[in-house]
Amino acid sequence: MSKASPYIPQGVIPAALLAFNEDFSINESETRRHLRHVSAVPGLSAITVNGHSSEVHACTFAEQEAILELTLNEIGDQCPIVNGIYADGSLEAARIAKMADKAGASALLCFPSQAMGMGCVQNRPEMARVHIETIAAATDLPLIVFHYGNELAYGTEALVQLAEQIPSVKAVKDWSSPQVHETNIRTLQSLSRPVNVLTTNSAWLHASLTMGANGLLSGAGSVIADLQVALFNAVRRDDVHNAKKIAERMWPITSAFYASPFGDMHNRMKEALVILGRQERAIVRPPLLKLEASEIESITRALKKAGIEKDGARDLSDRQIAAE
Repeated sequence: MSKASPYIPQGVIPAALLAFNEDFSINESETRRHLRHVSAVPGLSAITVNGHSSEVHACTFAEQEAILELTLNEIGDQCPIVNGIYADGSLEAARIAKMADKAGASALLCFPSQAMGMGCVQNRPEMARVHIETIAAATDLPLIVFHYGNELAYGTEALVQLAEQIPSVKAVKDWSSPQVHETNIRTLQSLSRPVNVLTTNSAWLHASLTMGANGLLSGAGSVIADLQVALFNAVRRDDVHNAKKIAERMWPITSAFYASPFGDMHNRMKEALVILGRQERAIVRPPLLKLEASEIESITRALKKAGIEKDGARDLSDRQIAAE
């Protein structure tokens, strides 16, 4: 199961969307078109599938397997593929991990089990350890621990224990509030075996990156990956002037994506792709619902204000988005 040159999660990692037909079946051709468009952006570290952005909660095991296979066939020779591990039961999570390893994924994004909610994991952090250990026992692939900012948050101390006790934990996708987020960055990236923090705080990405996060993993990258790369590179080279300019440009569209209700974020991103002519339809599986026309119009205005067009962000130089 081990890979010759293990991928270390870092840098800019968009989380891809998933296209559906009117009958809610997977639209393979449109999904492939989306993957090709995102993967063509210079400077990406990897692309994630079977995550929140691809509505993994509404996809069966067989569909997740098919999505990963489709992705690897379409863009697997261009960049590493991170596969989400989304399951309430740890044994089922391990089964998905084995499948992804065998198929050829380069890393796994490990979601917390919903069974850890209602205060459980805060009082019994060993639940997080058992869940991640069960996944780690099924594969040698690098693991990215998805750290939520709500009642499913493991906490900094528990994250440190995971990093120290499970060698395959290579990164944490962190969704914490600002103060906790910076604490996690400072703590995890300073361990004797450093663990990269990948921010998923895309609504305030500029501030998050200036805290020192070694990467980002974001559904917004399905639409604005080029701007994310430009911002990441500007922060890394301490180019404060350009970083501020890029962040200001991103503000209208990220504000539209991450408005209330927060759960519609990826629904809004699908609508953005249709507005831009990158996808034919914006269909989501129930219980998600089609957006109202007024909100779709607000997304149209935000895209225009941010200067985002079909081929990408207008007037963004190759130097800005080139890999450093």
